[in-house]
Amino acid sequence: MHIQLQRLCCPAIFIVAILSAVTSTNGSTSAAAFQKAQPAPRPYMGWSSWSSMHRHVTASKIEAEARVMAARLKKYGYTYINIDSGWSNGYYPNGKNHPNSFDKYGRPMPNRYEFPKGIKAVAAYVHSLGLKIGIYMSPGLKMPVWKADCRILGTPYRVRQIADPSRWGSTFPHHVPVQGVYRGSYAINYNKPGAQAYIQSEADLFASWGVDFIKMDWVAVRGGRHPVDNRADIKHWAIALKKTGRPIWLELSAGQNIKYAKFWTTYVNGCRLDSDIEAYGTPYLTSWPHILLRFRAAPPWANYAGPGYWNDLDSLEIGNGKRDGLTRIERQSAMTLWSISCAPLFLGTDLTHLTKGDFKIITNRAVIAIDQAGRVATPISQATPQQVWRVKNANGSYTVALFNLANVPARVTARWRSVGFHGTAQVRDLWLHRNLGTFKHGFSAIVLAHGSRLLTVTPAPRNTVIHTDH
Repeated sequence: MHIQLQRLCCPAIFIVAILSAVTSTNGSTSAAAFQKAQPAPRPYMGWSSWSSMHRHVTASKIEAEARVMAARLKKYGYTYINIDSGWSNGYYPNGKNHPNSFDKYGRPMPNRYEFPKGIKAVAAYVHSLGLKIGIYMSPGLKMPVWKADCRILGTPYRVRQIADPSRWGSTFPHHVPVQGVYRGSYAINYNKPGAQAYIQSEADLFASWGVDFIKMDWVAVRGGRHPVDNRADIKHWAIALKKTGRPIWLELSAGQNIKYAKFWTTYVNGCRLDSDIEAYGTPYLTSWPHILLRFRAAPPWANYAGPGYWNDLDSLEIGNGKRDGLTRIERQSAMTLWSISCAPLFLGTDLTHLTKGDFKIITNRAVIAIDQAGRVATPISQATPQQVWRVKNANGSYTVALFNLANVPARVTARWRSVGFHGTAQVRDLWLHRNLGTFKHGFSAIVLAHGSRLLTVTPAPRNTVIHTDH
């Protein structure tokens, strides 16, 4: 139900005993004892609305994407349908809509024009297809809610009592008004009674809708003229999601500082490592320079990834052919990097316009299996554009990726002693679906510009016949 802010915050008297429900930043839930709401045993796979739709999301569009995923991609492991920014007027209002769409307790409500039956109805439809659904949020106390000074559900407190107007609640561009309304947020002081209850009320609402995933955007720790520190927000959101009793994946965006990696990985299931992958201002979803950034961003975070937490390289812009902004060779390299990094495989393309060639890339079962195995590869060296990434698998084999990041073809060589063993090995190409033979000392190939090879390398028995190196 939508109630405009001008009507929703009437004075009232409440006598509520809530002290036991308040959790401060220094509360009893320690990092060591905390268990996430969503176990996340492997990287998630799915789709996100932002790249192809931006703020123009509607219930009908989301349901159309879900139908394609259920019919064509679910059998390969793709299950999440994530609604990014635009589902609530409280973030990005459209001209025909009232910009301040929150309920009387200051919780965001869906855009009633684009989601006339609400998120709960869309979630029910997505679930009926055997899929999961996610939504977008940002931390802090939103400016319209602060101005209205709404009452916090189940408490005698109002939102201004938990606000810290001396600090911003997120890195959102607070000083840019839309239709005269400032879209930012103030920080929440979690030492104040009612603070955790406010977050819990939002988490409970989303759980009641059937939400399975939350992307928490504009999260950071930074100083400067307008300091932001969202660590307390994320901790209390994690606590609140756990208390809902519903498994809800919590993902942070964007470009997190590795200095705080230990904290983030304690409370969330994934962190974006770099800036947006989209090539804004162009007709394309992304570009090769945006992919290149991930080659530098991923290695420092590799040791943090594992069951419960996975590094997020942003959406895969593979599926719409030329509109992707990448060549076929570059799309394969992107899929290779995401998979060997065990990053979530979520598509940013329009699933209703999947091309045949791209479909083959995103549904290669052997490549997907590398991602889902959860064993993160790292580069032997990044001193040149010709790079070898490797990781040892549970069965004793190795996953080895050859990359040529240069603008011209070049030879890339994987030497077995650098990979992690001596002797001979059998080599299988996962993109070609072909056994290449047995090689002594290493494997070498000419790789096209921006290209890649993805190999399974199995150290061979001593009596294996040795072929000449490739």
